[in-house]
Amino acid sequence: TVMSFEYNDLCVNILDTPGHQDFSEDTYRALAAADNAVMLLDAAKGLEPQTRKLFEVTRMRNLPLFTFVNKMDRPALDPSEIMDQIEQEFGLETYPIVWPIGDGERFKGVLDRMDNVVHLFGKGDRKSKAEVETVPMSDLETLKARIDDQELFDKLMEDIEILDELIAPLDMDRVIAGDQSPLFFGSAMTNFGVQLFLDKFCNMGVKPLGRLAKVVEEGKGKKGAQSKLDQDDEPNDLVNPDFGEFTGFVFKTQANLDPKHRDRLAYIRIVSGAFQKGMKVGHSRSKPGKKFNLAQAQTLFGSDRESVEVAYPGDVIGINNPGDFAIGDTLYTGNQKVAFPGIPSFSPEIFAYIRNPNPSSYKSFTKGIDQLLAEGAVQALRQRNDEGGGPLILAAVGQLQFEVVQARLKGEYNVDSDLEPIGYTLARWAEGGWDAVDKADADGKLFGIMIVQDRWGRPVLLFRNDWKATGVAEEEKYLELKPWSKPPMFE
Repeated sequence: TVMSFEYNDLCVNILDTPGHQDFSEDTYRALAAADNAVMLLDAAKGLEPQTRKLFEVTRMRNLPLFTFVNKMDRPALDPSEIMDQIEQEFGLETYPIVWPIGDGERFKGVLDRMDNVVHLFGKGDRKSKAEVETVPMSDLETLKARIDDQELFDKLMEDIEILDELIAPLDMDRVIAGDQSPLFFGSAMTNFGVQLFLDKFCNMGVKPLGRLAKVVEEGKGKKGAQSKLDQDDEPNDLVNPDFGEFTGFVFKTQANLDPKHRDRLAYIRIVSGAFQKGMKVGHSRSKPGKKFNLAQAQTLFGSDRESVEVAYPGDVIGINNPGDFAIGDTLYTGNQKVAFPGIPSFSPEIFAYIRNPNPSSYKSFTKGIDQLLAEGAVQALRQRNDEGGGPLILAAVGQLQFEVVQARLKGEYNVDSDLEPIGYTLARWAEGGWDAVDKADADGKLFGIMIVQDRWGRPVLLFRNDWKATGVAEEEKYLELKPWSKPPMFE
C-alpha cells in the first residue's frame, strides 16, 4: 500500500508492506524507495519470527529505524524487556522518546521524555479515538491524582530515574546511521500515541537525500559501459534532489488494480528535479534516444487515486506502465543517461515447476505469468539456453508466495495452474559466469546441483542444503557465488 498525505506543511509518503516473512523481498523494494523505516511491534509478543527476518532486510538499507510498540491498552511485556529483546537480538540500541505508564486495563498513558509532559490515556470505545489529557511533570500533585494508582505513579518516578541514569543519550547521528532507534509506545486502535509519534517522526526523520547512480552521456552507455558495470563497478555519481534534471526509479509494478480495465501501474520514487504531466523521459534499459511520454500520473492514498500535475523529490507517483518499465529501472530527462543501482533479488528457498493444465487457456496463462513475474511476485528460472519454450521454474522465499500466484492466476486471469515442487532449498548466483560454471561442472564439482539461468540469462546454481552451498563456495572460489543478484543497469 502507498499512502501520501500532507501533515504540518510536510508531505508524508507511507509505504506499507506485508508483515509476513514470505514477502521480505516486497519489504526490501519498499525500503529501496524509503528514507526512514518504522518497525511496529506487538507489546504482548515482542519480537516475532517475521520481525527478525524483516529487520535483516531493513539493516541492509542502513535506514534510520523508528520503533513503535503497539497495543499497550492490552496486557503487555515490560517495556524494559522489549528494549532488551531489541538490543540482544538485533544489536540495536533503543532510546525511549516516550515511556508507558502501565498496560492493559491499568494503562494510564505515556511520558514524553523530550517535552517532559505526560499524555494521559482516556478509556472509551476501542473503535473510537481515545481522549487525551496532558499534564506537565512539574505538576506532580495533579499527575498523581490523574493517574490515581499509587503503584504506577511510584513506578513511573523510579523508571524516570533509571532511564535518565542508565540509558545512553539520544544521538541523531547514530539514529541516521541506523545504530540507535527512537522508541515509542501507544495504541493504534484507539489512536493514542499515534499523533505524538507522527509529530516526533516528522521532526527527527531524514528528508529526501541524494542517491548514487551511474551517469553516462547518451549513446555511450553501450557495451563498453555495460561490461564495466558487470564487473562490480559501483555507481559513484551522486544525484542530489536539486540535480538539474528529473530522475526517478521504479520500485514496484502492479497489474489489475482495476480488474475491469486491466490497468498496469509502475510506482516511481522521484529522486531529483520535478515531474510534470506530459513530460518525455529516457529509460535506463532502452536504446539511447528513445523517449516515453508520461501522459498521466497519480498520487495514491490506499485504494484511492488522484491525478497529479507536478511532483517533487521524495514523492511517490504511479504512472501507466506500457510493459516496458520493470522493477529497478530508472527514468530521467536530459542528455545524460542515468541509472540508479538495481534492486536486488535474494536467494529463494522453495522451487517448483508451474504448468498450465488447459492448453486452450495458453494465452491467458502466459499473460498472467508474465505480469506477475514483472511485479516480482516470485522469481523465474529456466534451464540453460531456454528462451521461453521449456518448463518454467518459479522460485520464492516462502510457500505463501506460490499460493498468492495461483490465486491471482485464477481470480484475475481465470486460469488454473499446477505446481510440481523441486527438492532444492537455496540458490546462488555464479558471478564468475558460464565459463566458471562449465569448468566446475567438467571437474565434477557440481554433482547433485541444478544449473539454471535467471531472466537475464545469468547462471544460477540450486542447492539442496546450506552445507553443500558453503562447501562449493569455499572450494571453487572462481565461481564467485552470491546469495543475491542485481539486474543490469543498462541494456
